[in-house]
Amino acid sequence: MQRNALFVLVVFSCAAVSADEVYLKGGGRVSGRVVQRTATSVEVDVGAGKITVPAKQVERIVEGQCALDVYNDRAGALDPKDRDGWAALGRWASDQGLSTQAREAYHRVLAIAPADVEANQALGNVQVNGQWMTEEAGYRARGYVQFDGEWMTPAEQQAIQSDRALADSDRARAEAEARARQAEVQAEQAEARAKAAEEAQQAQEGIPLWWGWGPGPYVWPIPPTPPTPPRPPVPPRPPTPRGGVSP
Repeated sequence: MQRNALFVLVVFSCAAVSADEVYLKGGGRVSGRVVQRTATSVEVDVGAGKITVPAKQVERIVEGQCALDVYNDRAGALDPKDRDGWAALGRWASDQGLSTQAREAYHRVLAIAPADVEANQALGNVQVNGQWMTEEAGYRARGYVQFDGEWMTPAEQQAIQSDRALADSDRARAEAEARARQAEVQAEQAEARAKAAEEAQQAQEGIPLWWGWGPGPYVWPIPPTPPTPPRPPVPPRPPTPRGGVSP
């Protein structure tokens, strides 16, 4: 897996000329210029960057001259003011896949001739009102703004923000309504539980379940009066003797 990852990262920058070839055990190779070798690793400059290969994965190294060497040799021989020479070197480096070196050569061209069309276009510059500038500066010069990683007019940005604010408001209102409905349901459930508990309590105390709810008498039923026990007989009074004097 690691060997395959290294192989994917290889930039074959030496298609036209020979290069240092670092052959890997089990297949695959890295083409470029070996810039450093130690007991544990081999560092290869492939033009767009450097790759470090563990020494234990290296089968052999075949030295040669790669495109990066050719670029450095040609760049070292050019006059700093040779506009055509640097432009040609930029085209050659681009064809070889040396994007970093190609940009370097085209920047040398612009240092000599800032309005050079080929160099500006190769570097991604744009022309606004007759002046060359970077793409970002060009957008800003034309009144564009960068929003969510895209360039757009302020009106487009405002429209997007308004739509998002409206969507946020609708979502907030929907969430509030949902919470209100949930609260109503919870209140109804709590009321039902309280009513059920009250009815259960009344049933335990012998109170008719229909008392106060539903059909039925609206007065408390009066239980029958128990019969009055008979009074004990009153003993007869003794007769009163004549003369009105009681004994």
